[in-house]
Amino acid sequence: MSSTEVTERTTAKFGVPTMTAMVVGSMVGAGVFSLPQRFAAETGILGAVVAWLIAGLGMLMLAFVFQTLAIRKPGLDAGVYAYAKAGFGEYLGFFSAFGYWASACVGNVTYWILIFSTVGTIWGALGDGDTVLAFVLSSVCVWAFYFLIRRGVREATALNRIVTVAKIVPIVVFIVLALVLLKPQVFVDNLRGGPGVGSLFEQVRGTMLATVFVFLGVEGASVYSRHARRREDVGRATVLGFLSVLAIFASVTIVSYGILPLDRIAQLRQPSMAGVLEAAVGTWGKAFVSVGLIVSVLGAYLAWTLMSSEVLFVAAKDHDMPRFLGRTNTADVPGPALLMTTLLIQVVLLITLFSEDAFAFALDLTSALSLIPFLLAAGYALKLAMTRETYREQPAGWRRELVVAALATVYTVFLLYAAGLKFLLIAFIVYAPATVLFAMARREQGRRLFSPVELGIFVISVLGAVAGIVALATGAIAI
Repeated sequence: MSSTEVTERTTAKFGVPTMTAMVVGSMVGAGVFSLPQRFAAETGILGAVVAWLIAGLGMLMLAFVFQTLAIRKPGLDAGVYAYAKAGFGEYLGFFSAFGYWASACVGNVTYWILIFSTVGTIWGALGDGDTVLAFVLSSVCVWAFYFLIRRGVREATALNRIVTVAKIVPIVVFIVLALVLLKPQVFVDNLRGGPGVGSLFEQVRGTMLATVFVFLGVEGASVYSRHARRREDVGRATVLGFLSVLAIFASVTIVSYGILPLDRIAQLRQPSMAGVLEAAVGTWGKAFVSVGLIVSVLGAYLAWTLMSSEVLFVAAKDHDMPRFLGRTNTADVPGPALLMTTLLIQVVLLITLFSEDAFAFALDLTSALSLIPFLLAAGYALKLAMTRETYREQPAGWRRELVVAALATVYTVFLLYAAGLKFLLIAFIVYAPATVLFAMARREQGRRLFSPVELGIFVISVLGAVAGIVALATGAIAI
């Protein structure tokens, strides 16, 4: 059998429906079930509407950026990582790959915490998903998924399509019931934030990290682009998936304000969507949402594990990670990359045992690690438009794509500002030690470790990591 025939048999090729399901599956996870409490703690209805308009516009610009790059740079696979490298060099490309991968892994930890926190309401030994028993059960599930995905990409993505449909149903039911049972006076009373919440700008800023977390995955089709039947399908799936999920997220947030007073929503235990529906229809509503959460989170875990392993694999094939991460098995699964992904998830799960708030710790770290990769991708699209690279051959759409890239870049810079300095320092603590993998790759190729510019970036990352460690040790910042 020829190598071409083997490739045709082992490499799965996906169309728009499958890739759209991957985008939806990767975004609709734990975050949507925590939205009512997270928004109510920061703002009322007016602030929430403004926040979703800003986040929706900003993330739509990012979705358009990924659509544009998929078409104008069809030779670049693995999305976020590949664009950062092409635009700003190998070391920043490595940072983007590692940061995106680590963000996905830590985000997966939030899923297990939330699952067992949900079950913990009826089985006290699981607590808030951070007890020893919860850790053991989470670990068993992590390795069960590892062996499932090793069987093959086609089997895993087929399961993801089924799970994506199954988890959307309870969320839509929640929205419909909340609309039917909405209390007009409660809704009116919740128009503005509670006492002491600050200006509208401060209210909106306080919700930005929540929107970052729930929108992670908008680049899902781009990350898995080497399996697309056509490059155009990557962009179409990204935009279709994003618009669908934006409608769901905004609806879940807004209708919740019509069920309970603002202060009561802000005090709900996560998943707060369950508490809102319990207040509306009784105990069965809480159970209904809890089951939906478990299905949703399992689907998101599958999608994120697939995508994070793919990033490591493609980085290794491009010689920016050690070559052992670039190997695949007979089912076209990057086995070593999948194993490394699973190991990091396991390590972070262990760390959460020693955290005061395991869910908040994992969620904040996920958001911190994701911002720089998004900024570099948006910056690359802006660079292409400003230098007119590819536009001399294909001038159509230049002005529109320049504006889109500029808006996406401004939005990601605003996210960094909204997050604050402490999250950059936390990200540096993870980024700086990861340079060991970059050094291994350079050594395998017999190349010099750093160029002068890369050395400068490395020094900055080390200084940032040291500052972050000192700040954590002294209590200046906390996670």
